[in-house]
Amino acid sequence: MSYEEIMMSDAHLSPQTGLIPAINAWEIYLYDQGRSPNTVKAFLSDVRILTVYLPPDRTLGAITTDDLNHFLHWLEHERGVPCSPKSLARRVTSVKSFFRWLQKGGAILVDPGEKVVQRSVLSPLPEVLTEAELDAALLAADRHRRQSKPDARPYALLALLLATGVKKSECLGIHLNHIDLEAPEGPLVFIRYASPTNRYKERKLSLPEDWVPAYEEYLARYNPADRLFPWSPRRLEYLLEDIGREAGLSKHLSFDMCRWTCALQDYLNNVEHDKIRQKLGISKIQWREISMKLRQLAGKSE
Repeated sequence: MSYEEIMMSDAHLSPQTGLIPAINAWEIYLYDQGRSPNTVKAFLSDVRILTVYLPPDRTLGAITTDDLNHFLHWLEHERGVPCSPKSLARRVTSVKSFFRWLQKGGAILVDPGEKVVQRSVLSPLPEVLTEAELDAALLAADRHRRQSKPDARPYALLALLLATGVKKSECLGIHLNHIDLEAPEGPLVFIRYASPTNRYKERKLSLPEDWVPAYEEYLARYNPADRLFPWSPRRLEYLLEDIGREAGLSKHLSFDMCRWTCALQDYLNNVEHDKIRQKLGISKIQWREISMKLRQLAGKSE
């Protein structure tokens, strides 16, 4: 007996159960699965709108695919409350997840959400660095190492971001003991998370050999005690902006631009797609949109 089936039995969920008790049981399940409070809140608020739309005596087993499609049409066109494409896509996901859970646990025999068409909303394409801009930015950062007062921090930061594609929060979370220069396969950085719910995102990423001298110069000057970059997020953002200006970029150099540039470089170099996904620390569902954007960006770069 699966965990879902045990939970349905304990909550006495069946085709004759109403929506509200089922939603309350789903809330418990989501928290048990380690979902974040914000995720649970969003899922529940989406599904609870269904209780407003459907008759109060409608049971789980009586809800059909037509009911759900009419509900989504009502949300989009008739409810009288603005519903953006992004909100609608999220609500479709929430409804489908809820009924899939009910069917998997045996509370209903047929999943009415299975044939509801998922709505996908693609955000605009991100800005990335061209090959020439990437080289110019690295050269601008490297020049700081050659000044009368050498400073390897700009290069150490930028080269790390372009090599690993880590997010800003991940970069800020790197500690000195997360870097292994003696690994048999070459220099590595381990991306770790304090929260158990994010453990699946933990990974080890290769660092370029030519990053190591800059890293050692950086340590000698700044002597960080624990975190690799012990500054505020805004201070590091300013640092990237300064590099962009010194490189003569018309674009706003940022953590996000470095992440996308890293992913695109791997994509153009024919790195196996699942390896890019794992390097970025994203799920297979997230990869669908990311890969579509990389394909478009690769086409634009040709």
